[in-house]
Amino acid sequence: MFTIKLLLFIVPLVISSRIDQDNSSFDSVSPEPKSRFAMLDDVKILANGLLQLGHGLKDFVHKTKGQINDIFQKLNIFDQSFYDLSLQTSEIKEEEKELRRTTYKLQVKNEEVKNMSLELNSKLESLLEEKILLQQKVKYLEEQLTNLIQNQPETPEHPEVTSLKTFVEKQDNSIKDLLQTVEEQYKQLNQQHSQIKEIENQLRMTNIQEPTEISLSSKPRAPRTTPFLQLNEIRNVKHDGIPADCTTIYNRGEHISGMYAIRPSNSQVFHVYCDVISGSPWTLIQHRIDGSQNFNETWENYKYGFGRLDGEFWLGLEKIYSIVKQSNYVLRIELEDWKDNKHYIEYSFYLGNYETNYTLHVVKITGNVPNAIPENKDLVFSTWDHKAKGHFSCPESYSGGWWWHDECGENNLNGKYNKPRAKSKPERRRGLSWKSQNGKLYSIKSTKMLIHPTDSESFQ
Repeated sequence: MFTIKLLLFIVPLVISSRIDQDNSSFDSVSPEPKSRFAMLDDVKILANGLLQLGHGLKDFVHKTKGQINDIFQKLNIFDQSFYDLSLQTSEIKEEEKELRRTTYKLQVKNEEVKNMSLELNSKLESLLEEKILLQQKVKYLEEQLTNLIQNQPETPEHPEVTSLKTFVEKQDNSIKDLLQTVEEQYKQLNQQHSQIKEIENQLRMTNIQEPTEISLSSKPRAPRTTPFLQLNEIRNVKHDGIPADCTTIYNRGEHISGMYAIRPSNSQVFHVYCDVISGSPWTLIQHRIDGSQNFNETWENYKYGFGRLDGEFWLGLEKIYSIVKQSNYVLRIELEDWKDNKHYIEYSFYLGNYETNYTLHVVKITGNVPNAIPENKDLVFSTWDHKAKGHFSCPESYSGGWWWHDECGENNLNGKYNKPRAKSKPERRRGLSWKSQNGKLYSIKSTKMLIHPTDSESFQ
């Protein structure tokens, strides 16, 4: 730019000098050699100006070329980003289509199972009615038979009575089979319902997200809500002779650990895992083994239970309360650290109902690990979405629901499952650990919480 301005300044001077020379030629005739040298000077000046102009234009072209290359590079980067976003959008759309197809299939299966369940219920009702009628007939025939026997003791049993008894026995067996079938149908319905709910949540989350935006929330919100504990409640089905807890099952001759149906007093039927330890039956209420189940759940899920009885699970505060309110119980906690050392501790305890936020009182009985749960204090159960008034708010920083007092201790067995690797102290505090009152911290790999009545004959 400076070169152009210099050239514009020099050219008028050269032109004006030429005009002066031409005008002076009319007044006097100059010697020929002097005029020739003057023209050469003008040409040199003009050539020098043009040369500087050329250099300036060359520099300008180089700068412009560099700027154009930068613009092309940015355009290439933008094109690549746009192409990547297009691919992500296509993948999200394909996943959404697949989820919709799966949801439709599950809904169809759910309808089929519902129809089958309704048919079985109707058949069951008709069989029950037939059973009642047959029982009435059998009762009438038995009365007549009794009278006949009293009047004619040597008369053999009437064939019609024998056939009726056989028929009634067959009907009883058929009704028992139908009851088992109905139970299985309820289980399948619960599983189908939970799968549909999970897929609907995934579809809802897919529709909310914009395909070309990647949003990061500034604060972790509520965890995902998992379905209630599978194989738990069997409603609207009346059962006779169902045991009240695992001790009753053991006393009836079932000495193998496994899943069983129980019905505590004034409660619905639900399934539990009975763990036989050294010839003593215990009801398992919590189990952690590998971190496959998220324990940072809502108050509602901690109340009714979540997880799988054959894996990681929480039985549910309401179910635990329905069991322990029948008698005095012992709480046993089994711990295993990452060095495969096993520990245990047992407490006598009292558990309150829903109105007390399931307040817990414990007193240590025995064990080979130092106590970490405060004794003879009101320990109130809280979760991230349900905090008892007047009590210290622990679940904000300690994940998972647990029994808390006026301070947070590092003994949350429902905390985040941390694998054995370097963690910060706050992360370890929020994880699965057991810190005794003398300050020793145990990093836990697996836990069990079990209950057992102090009087084994309570429900005989």
